Amino acid sequence: MKIGFVGLGKMGGNMVERLLNGGHEVVVFDRSPEMIALGAEKGAEPSASLADLISRLPEKKVVWLMVPAGEGVDECIHELEKGLLAGDILVDGGNSNWKDSRRRSHDLFEKKGLHLVDCGTSGGVWGLQNGYCLMYGGHREACHFLEPVLRTLAPANGYLHCGGSGAGHFVKMVHNGIEYGLMQAYAEGFEILEHSPFELDVCAVSQLWQHGSVVRSWLLELAARAFAEDPKLTGIKDYVQDSGEGRWTVQTAMELDVPVPVIAHSLFARFQSRQPESFAMKVISALRNQFGGHNMERK
Repeated sequence: MKIGFVGLGKMGGNMVERLLNGGHEVVVFDRSPEMIALGAEKGAEPSASLADLISRLPEKKVVWLMVPAGEGVDECIHELEKGLLAGDILVDGGNSNWKDSRRRSHDLFEKKGLHLVDCGTSGGVWGLQNGYCLMYGGHREACHFLEPVLRTLAPANGYLHCGGSGAGHFVKMVHNGIEYGLMQAYAEGFEILEHSPFELDVCAVSQLWQHGSVVRSWLLELAARAFAEDPKLTGIKDYVQDSGEGRWTVQTAMELDVPVPVIAHSLFARFQSRQPESFAMKVISALRNQFGGHNMERK
């Protein structure tokens, strides 16, 4: 199949390469000319603009977007839809909010009969080698047309039509919320090991747990890799960013009256990592001193 691909970052560039390796033709565009040139070196067909990309596609056009969530997605869709006709397909493979995906899908179909498939994509930088887990939503007809591409990108049993528009990004949101909780649990456990009264080899323990343990997982394998490279993680600052999906998971859970204490805590723990010092902890220390005369650590 010949498709257009917009966004050649860490994920997008590898996805294009996997498609090319699978025998597909890919027309690429990125804001960075260097990224377009890199895609062309791998065998993709370069384009000079979004309009140029559209002009290079066959009659039934498919364009896959891998751009950051938010206004950038709307801007790309606005430009692309000018050259698309009823029945053409746009795929948003980024981490868009599922509510935005439902809105965009409704607007595109009502306005021009265009299909928007929202495709949650998991696999990170390892997807080129291992394949990507794909969770997608949208019209069945459009999703079925995409199956050759989905089959190439995903490992065996690694793609699923989750439901109507927005369902794919909804499932990916929950997936990332679970990921937050898993990483927080591993992090807290390894910190206990690091502060134990024993001279534990945390790297060896992380490798041990991969064999028969109930906590074995791919995330644990990645932890073992990180410890092997830097056993004390001395080269890493204790500052953790969030992509937004953890926040959306907690917000959605509140709207649905679903308790998510583990995911919520893991999200707030990331906020705490960004504070050079905690005013809240200063308040607690001051209150303990006021009511009980407890000592306060002073600068």
